[in-house]
Amino acid sequence: MTDKTTAAPAERKRGEGVKLVYDILRDDIIDLVLPPGSPIDEIQLAERLSMSRTPIREALVRLASEGLVTTLPNRSTVVSNIDFLNLHTFFDAITLMYRVTTRLAAQFHVAADLDVIRTRQAAFAGAVEAHDALAMIATNRDFHAAIAEAGRNPYYTGLFCRLLDEGRRILRLYYSSFEDRLPQRYVVEHEEMIAAIAARDVEGADRLAKAHADQIVQQIQQLIARDRRQTLAL
Repeated sequence: MTDKTTAAPAERKRGEGVKLVYDILRDDIIDLVLPPGSPIDEIQLAERLSMSRTPIREALVRLASEGLVTTLPNRSTVVSNIDFLNLHTFFDAITLMYRVTTRLAAQFHVAADLDVIRTRQAAFAGAVEAHDALAMIATNRDFHAAIAEAGRNPYYTGLFCRLLDEGRRILRLYYSSFEDRLPQRYVVEHEEMIAAIAARDVEGADRLAKAHADQIVQQIQQLIARDRRQTLAL
């Protein structure tokens, strides 16, 4: 598990312990440092971070709500598995949400929405330039969430954000397929989506969003299907 410097318990303000545990576990789970199925040892965490088990449990509740950990019947907690058998249903849902939210943003955005979207895009571009996979995942999520919010439908926004959160480990695999060096053309795809939204080009925004989702899905499918067998002379 990632080693991070922690403050003494007396120096922490209320709620900081929960955030600390949440941030550490979230990053380790998304970065696959903690692989699917790994147990989360509350006692060990409490001793390591010099805190009670209460903030750890609160952090685990939040992680469970995001689909990153699972509580078992015996009350132990493990890192949630990635359901590869039903991944196609996730891809169907998230592709639809890319399209719907981008279409609605092109139709209903106001000027202030574009400012937020462009700010989020700048942060994503910076993360890509730094080859920082965790930052790319976070800023990509924030970029698409801003587009969804510009569409003025909170139900779609809520569903899309849930899918983006649940798909963070899948996106980690996507970035790892490029060895965390995402080609610049994918940054440009975001810029093209922004331009279509700003121009209120609903059909163009839809087309770009679908193409954006399709290339992510295809890259992940190719990564999963890649033949890594070794040729052994017997």
